[in-house]
This record gives sequence, C-alpha cells and structure tokens, in this order.
Amino acid sequence: MEQKTILITGCSSGIGLTCAEGLKARGYRVFATARNPGDLKMLSDKGLEAVHLDYVDRNSVKACVEDVSRRTGGTLFALFNNGAYGQPGAMEDISREVMEEQFAANVFGWHQLVNLCLPMIRKQGAGRIVQCSSVLGLIALKFRGPYVASKYAIEGMTDTLRIELADTPIRVVTINPGPIATKFDVNARAAFLKHVDPKASHYAADYEKQLARLNAAPAKPKLVNPARFRLPPESVLKKLIIALEHPRPRAHYYVTVPTYIGALAKRLLPQGWIDRFSIRNSA
Repeated sequence: MEQKTILITGCSSGIGLTCAEGLKARGYRVFATARNPGDLKMLSDKGLEAVHLDYVDRNSVKACVEDVSRRTGGTLFALFNNGAYGQPGAMEDISREVMEEQFAANVFGWHQLVNLCLPMIRKQGAGRIVQCSSVLGLIALKFRGPYVASKYAIEGMTDTLRIELADTPIRVVTINPGPIATKFDVNARAAFLKHVDPKASHYAADYEKQLARLNAAPAKPKLVNPARFRLPPESVLKKLIIALEHPRPRAHYYVTVPTYIGALAKRLLPQGWIDRFSIRNSA
C-alpha cells in the first residue's frame, strides 16, 4: 500500500507538533511546517520533513507547496490547516491593520494553501482537507473578536468547500477544539500587549483585572481562554486520525466538553441565552 502523505501547518508546538509526530508513528509521510529556523531544525531532528511556511507571506505559501510537490512528485493525500494565533482585545480597540493581520494568518493563508494543494490531491486520486477551527468558530466571547471572526470565516469557507467537492473523492472536514493545553494563550497574550493599549481603552478596568489574574497565575491565562476542561493535544490527534481514515468522515469533529456544549447550544438555544452564557464565561 502506498504511503500516505500529509502537510501539517503550525508544527512548532502544541496541536501541530503532536499530530505530526503521531501520524509519522502511524506510518504517514509527514511534511511539518514552521516559521522559525530553530523550530524547523527541531522538526527535522524528530525525523519529520520540515518545510518553511509563513501564512502571512503569500510567496512563502507558494514556496511551501512547491517544495512539497517537488519532494512527492506532485501528489498529496491530505492537508491539515492548523497554524493560527489569537488576537485578544475589544473590537473597538482593534485597528484595521491588526484585523487584516489576523485574517492574513488565520484565513487568507489557509485559503491560498488549500487552493495550491488541491491540484496535488486531485492528482493523488483521492484525499482529505482538514481544517482546525475552534469552539470560537461556533460561539463568540467578548475580547476575542478578531480570532472569533477569523474562525467564523473558516467555518463558512470550509462548509462551502465541502459542498463544492461533494461529487469528488476529496473529503473536507472541520475539527473544532475547545481549550487545549498548548502555548496558544501565551502567544495571544503577547499579541494583546503588542497591539492594544489597555490604559487608553474604555475597557481599561476589565483589562486590568484580567491581566492581574494572568500575572498571578500565568498557567491559566483567562484573558484568552477562560474555559475549563482543558485536554492535551493528543485529543485532537485522535479526531484527526478519524477524519483522515474513516471512509465517510463527518463534517465536524468536536473536542472537549465546552465545544460539545457550544455546538449543542448553537442548534437549540435562543441567541439571547447564548449571549448571556458568553457574557458570563468571558470574565
């Protein structure tokens, strides 16, 4: 049986790294992306085929696919779009430039990568496109607006792509993690401090309280993700394996209790109830 190839993005740590290592151990040929030279070396040292990728740079996305195509002979079984970051802050504190940067990394780069990989997947004869969304692609929380908007965009883009490819042997799947134990919160805190002036904001008091909690307990940064029930990245790997190997995968796979609750609430509850839940859980 021919070895299956997969391109996984955002592999410097967390979900991406765990999935890359897990699928390699399962027999896949894994192309793992990262931006920084040190992370690329780390991936290579682990026996993964490291590829440079910066979603924000369209030339980097193109070069990444060209590199993978050259190594595989122009074919690819699967793409797992995973790399992303969260920009916290109230919507009125986020400039257009910061919003554009969030979408460049979390949406536009993903779209470009899908488009460039699709010809390779078609040449393979069949394959999978798996998008890592979020519980925040289902419901919104205050002070997470840019990230929420980017994940809502991914949800819409992926649903449309799944419909458009329904008559092909290419399956399109969304994985919706909730709180996962990764460096995501640390990176989001850095993005907040870089792009938002807390003291100049209408929400200065709210920011002060949340930053104080961060400083007191950095292991549980509530500014970005106040949800409980954190699971390890291996929980996402389990769903990714199903998405890649089940002959008829579902459209969505949920990970963590908050995500199941969010998905159920979205289907059954009035929006006012969902809003009250979000307000209560955003503090």
